Amino acid sequence: MTDLDLENRYREYLTCLNERRFHDLSEFVHNPVVHNDRTLSITEFQDLLRRDAAEIPDLHYAIERLVVQGEQVACRIRFDCTPAASFRGIPPTGRPISFVEHVFYRYQDGRIAEIWSLIDMEAIREQLTPSDPDR
Repeated sequence: MTDLDLENRYREYLTCLNERRFHDLSEFVHNPVVHNDRTLSITEFQDLLRRDAAEIPDLHYAIERLVVQGEQVACRIRFDCTPAASFRGIPPTGRPISFVEHVFYRYQDGRIAEIWSLIDMEAIREQLTPSDPDR
Protein backbone atom coordinates (compact mmCIF):
# COMPACT_ATOMS: atom_id res chain seq x y z
CA MET A 1 0.00 0.00 0.00
CA THR A 2 1.44 3.40 -0.98
CA ASP A 3 1.44 6.40 1.34
CA LEU A 4 -1.32 7.96 -0.78
CA ASP A 5 -3.41 4.78 -0.56
CA LEU A 6 -2.98 4.71 3.22
CA GLU A 7 -3.84 8.41 3.49
CA ASN A 8 -7.07 7.81 1.55
CA ARG A 9 -7.82 4.76 3.69
CA TYR A 10 -7.32 6.82 6.86
CA ARG A 11 -9.58 9.60 5.55
CA GLU A 12 -12.27 6.96 4.86
CA TYR A 13 -11.90 5.78 8.48
CA LEU A 14 -12.53 9.32 9.78
CA THR A 15 -15.52 9.64 7.45
CA CYS A 16 -16.85 6.41 8.97
CA LEU A 17 -16.47 7.95 12.45
CA ASN A 18 -18.02 11.27 11.43
CA GLU A 19 -21.00 9.46 9.89
CA ARG A 20 -21.34 7.33 13.08
CA ARG A 21 -21.07 4.11 11.07
CA PHE A 22 -19.56 2.27 14.03
CA HIS A 23 -20.85 -1.05 12.68
CA ASP A 24 -18.41 -0.59 9.74
CA LEU A 25 -15.31 -0.21 11.94
CA SER A 26 -14.12 -3.76 11.31
CA GLU A 27 -13.48 -2.66 7.71
CA PHE A 28 -10.82 -0.23 9.05
CA VAL A 29 -9.69 -1.67 12.39
CA HIS A 30 -8.27 -5.06 13.39
CA ASN A 31 -10.07 -7.22 15.94
CA PRO A 32 -8.57 -6.96 18.47
CA VAL A 33 -6.96 -3.51 18.27
CA VAL A 34 -4.44 -2.08 20.71
CA HIS A 35 -5.49 1.37 21.97
CA ASN A 36 -3.02 3.15 24.27
CA ASP A 37 -1.41 -0.20 25.16
CA ARG A 38 -4.81 -1.76 25.99
CA THR A 39 -6.08 -4.60 23.84
CA LEU A 40 -9.72 -4.05 22.89
CA SER A 41 -12.12 -6.19 20.94
CA ILE A 42 -13.80 -4.44 18.04
CA THR A 43 -16.98 -4.29 20.16
CA GLU A 44 -15.13 -2.59 23.03
CA PHE A 45 -13.57 -0.12 20.59
CA GLN A 46 -16.99 0.60 19.05
CA ASP A 47 -18.40 1.16 22.56
CA LEU A 48 -15.60 3.64 23.34
CA LEU A 49 -16.38 5.65 20.21
CA ARG A 50 -20.16 5.41 20.74
CA ARG A 51 -19.72 6.77 24.27
CA ASP A 52 -17.76 9.77 22.98
CA ALA A 53 -20.45 10.42 20.33
CA ALA A 54 -23.22 10.16 22.94
CA GLU A 55 -21.44 12.58 25.28
CA ILE A 56 -20.69 14.98 22.39
CA PRO A 57 -23.35 14.53 19.68
CA ASP A 58 -21.73 17.07 17.33
CA LEU A 59 -18.25 15.51 17.65
CA HIS A 60 -16.56 15.86 14.26
CA TYR A 61 -13.06 14.61 13.42
CA ALA A 62 -11.31 17.36 11.43
CA ILE A 63 -7.78 16.74 10.18
CA GLU A 64 -5.45 19.57 11.05
CA ARG A 65 -2.14 17.83 10.26
CA LEU A 66 -1.65 14.43 8.64
CA VAL A 67 1.58 12.53 8.02
CA VAL A 68 1.73 9.10 6.43
CA GLN A 69 4.92 7.09 6.21
CA GLY A 70 5.00 3.40 5.42
CA GLU A 71 2.50 1.65 7.71
CA GLN A 72 2.38 4.60 10.14
CA VAL A 73 -0.10 7.48 10.27
CA ALA A 74 0.20 10.53 12.54
CA CYS A 75 -2.65 13.00 12.80
CA ARG A 76 -3.56 16.10 14.76
CA ILE A 77 -7.35 16.14 14.88
CA ARG A 78 -9.29 19.26 15.85
CA PHE A 79 -12.66 19.08 17.54
CA ASP A 80 -15.01 22.07 17.74
CA CYS A 81 -18.05 20.78 19.59
CA THR A 82 -20.47 21.10 22.50
CA PRO A 83 -20.55 18.32 25.11
CA ALA A 84 -24.12 17.36 26.04
CA ALA A 85 -23.12 15.06 28.90
CA SER A 86 -20.18 14.62 31.21
CA PHE A 87 -17.10 14.10 29.02
CA ARG A 88 -14.21 12.20 30.61
CA GLY A 89 -15.63 13.07 34.01
CA ILE A 90 -16.07 16.80 33.33
CA PRO A 91 -19.68 18.05 33.42
CA PRO A 92 -20.98 19.99 30.39
CA THR A 93 -21.66 23.72 30.49
CA GLY A 94 -23.70 24.01 27.30
CA ARG A 95 -20.91 26.11 25.78
CA PRO A 96 -18.92 25.01 22.74
CA ILE A 97 -15.32 23.91 23.22
CA SER A 98 -12.28 23.31 21.01
CA PHE A 99 -9.55 20.77 21.61
CA VAL A 100 -7.10 18.59 19.74
CA GLU A 101 -6.10 14.97 19.73
CA HIS A 102 -2.65 13.83 18.67
CA VAL A 103 -2.92 10.27 17.46
CA PHE A 104 -0.55 7.77 15.93
CA TYR A 105 -1.61 4.61 14.14
CA ARG A 106 0.20 1.49 13.02
CA TYR A 107 -1.48 -0.23 10.11
CA GLN A 108 -1.20 -3.90 9.29
CA ASP A 109 -2.72 -5.42 6.17
CA GLY A 110 -4.58 -2.17 5.41
CA ARG A 111 -6.30 -1.92 8.79
CA ILE A 112 -5.42 -0.18 12.05
CA ALA A 113 -3.62 -2.54 14.44
CA GLU A 114 -2.40 -0.06 17.09
CA ILE A 115 -3.47 3.40 18.20
CA TRP A 116 -1.69 5.82 20.52
CA SER A 117 -3.90 8.77 21.39
CA LEU A 118 -3.31 11.89 23.47
CA ILE A 119 -6.20 14.30 24.01
CA ASP A 120 -5.57 17.81 25.36
CA MET A 121 -7.63 17.26 28.52
CA GLU A 122 -6.27 20.44 30.11
CA ALA A 123 -7.80 22.53 27.30
CA ILE A 124 -11.12 20.72 27.80
CA ARG A 125 -11.00 21.15 31.57
CA GLU A 126 -10.24 24.88 31.24
CA GLN A 127 -13.19 25.41 28.90
CA LEU A 128 -15.68 23.32 30.91
CA THR A 129 -14.72 24.50 34.38
CA PRO A 130 -16.75 27.51 35.50
CA SER A 131 -14.53 30.52 36.09
CA ASP A 132 -14.07 31.72 39.66
CA PRO A 133 -15.74 35.16 39.94
CA ASP A 134 -13.47 36.04 42.91
CA ARG A 135 -10.33 35.89 40.77
